[in-house]
Amino acid sequence: MGPGTDLAMVTSDGVSLANRIFRPEGEGTWPVLLMRQPYGLAIASTVTYAHPSWYARAGFLVVVQDVRGRGESGGAFGGFRQEAPDGAATVRWARQLPGSNGRVGAYGFSYQGLSQLLNDGEGPDLPDALVPAMCGLDERLHWASEGGAHWWSLGLGWGLQLAAEGCRRRRDDDGWLEIRCSLESGAYLREGLALLERHDPDGMALEWLGSDPGCPELWRIHPVAPELLRRPMLLIGGWHDPHLRGVLDLYRQARAAGGQPQLRIGAWSHLDWQGGIDALQLEFFRQHLQTPGVEARPEVTASEVTATAWQSVPGSADSRQPAPRGGITPSPPPPSPAPRFPAVSAPVPGMGAALALQCIRTGLWRAEAPMPEPIAARGWDLASSGLAGIRSDEGQLLAASERNPDQGPLTLVHDPWRPTPSRGGHLGPDPGLVPRRDLDQRPEVACFTTASLPSTLRLLGEPRLRLIAWADQPGFDLWACLSVLTPDGAVQQLCTGGLCLLGDQALIPQSRELALQPLDATLLPGECLRLSLAPAAWPAIAVNPGDGSLPTGGVGAQHRVITIELELGGSRLWLDPLAGAN
Repeated sequence: MGPGTDLAMVTSDGVSLANRIFRPEGEGTWPVLLMRQPYGLAIASTVTYAHPSWYARAGFLVVVQDVRGRGESGGAFGGFRQEAPDGAATVRWARQLPGSNGRVGAYGFSYQGLSQLLNDGEGPDLPDALVPAMCGLDERLHWASEGGAHWWSLGLGWGLQLAAEGCRRRRDDDGWLEIRCSLESGAYLREGLALLERHDPDGMALEWLGSDPGCPELWRIHPVAPELLRRPMLLIGGWHDPHLRGVLDLYRQARAAGGQPQLRIGAWSHLDWQGGIDALQLEFFRQHLQTPGVEARPEVTASEVTATAWQSVPGSADSRQPAPRGGITPSPPPPSPAPRFPAVSAPVPGMGAALALQCIRTGLWRAEAPMPEPIAARGWDLASSGLAGIRSDEGQLLAASERNPDQGPLTLVHDPWRPTPSRGGHLGPDPGLVPRRDLDQRPEVACFTTASLPSTLRLLGEPRLRLIAWADQPGFDLWACLSVLTPDGAVQQLCTGGLCLLGDQALIPQSRELALQPLDATLLPGECLRLSLAPAAWPAIAVNPGDGSLPTGGVGAQHRVITIELELGGSRLWLDPLAGAN
């Protein structure tokens, strides 16, 4: 199998789009697999997928395209808003390639995931089957922010990567090096906005970071043709991926349009897929694209996969250890004790399962039909005598059958000189499960912990928190983490989420509700569930200045000390069902 053949496609407005084509050996006609991406076609998303030549050996004609204004393609890069007409034209062109059997599938994650769905054509302009991974349609909620706060380190890092590609195309080596050095040193967290203004002033990232996440009318939500949503679709998400809510929203929309999408959510971050989904993806495209009666190429076969609804026995050989974190880790977190779950690998469930979820602690896959209701739907109340921010063991999470009179006020003080750091989760450079005992011992972090669990508990759904909160300044943040406290005293963080409040509304005592990243996690007997609340999460989100203005970076001289009051009476932590999963 050779390195691929380069072939240009010319759009109706005269722009040449670069493509690299990988063909199977021998004679015949084959289905086309199409990936459209902005990072240079030679990369072909091999950070998460097998090389295109692997799919070609399996009997597919693979096309990797540089989107307009990226890589070796002509034109100006306009981000997502440019992709709908080019997507339709490319699918139409790919159907007619020499060696094509006329059927086209689309695959890719992140930008490449959304580019499959942005298509203003119909009928033959739409792919026949698609596998969108880790993406969404709402630029505000699925790409740039949550809870009213920008994804700071993540949004800047991605925007600067795109800006650096622009510098490369313009032969601006000094600009490219300036961006690269800033990313490597971590200085981008403070100077990133200025770098974007200098090197990519019209880019999506700068537009997003300059738009208030609290104003939905300022943001784009991309439409998708119902006809495309009804096509065979395999959706891929990760519990530690920031775009998970976008994947769940796509699943809901496809089902509402009359489609029958399949869904896999793994214990994955954006870049670490624990061995990938190539075998599953190959099985999906063989089922929906290959000509009936044509035998698949024997050189590459899918790994054995099963739709069995595996059941775990805690501590047995059928348990799995936590997945390692993906992405770039600038400095390692404190070491954690040895996991209580022995290491056992497991393949991603195959096509027989319409919906399958992987536990983030055990690695166990379960096929679900339909999605079960959250076991912990009734939730817990928060209780403290007022010392939950000083003593990490003082605050309590109380089940409905438990009662505690200590549900009075609790005060947290945000000192901008030492903002609470973020760690792990789905927004930082070290995503995934991480230890956080040291963070819980900080005096501005309030902790609430259940009693030791008498039996195994599965947490499945979207955690949500409601309580009365206000501050003495016209702006504050409240960042929440769910963790497991093990009998040896270790604290393992499961998921995070937060809320950013600006203006006079921050001064008013009223009920607030915030959502945490959805999860599927198994807790063992003897372990405890913990909720931690902090007034900052730097650099996952920018530090709130406390003056009512939009947070735009780290701490400055004018950032204010913020005193936050929490009223625990009527507070509640619970789990909602996964959005659209039923």
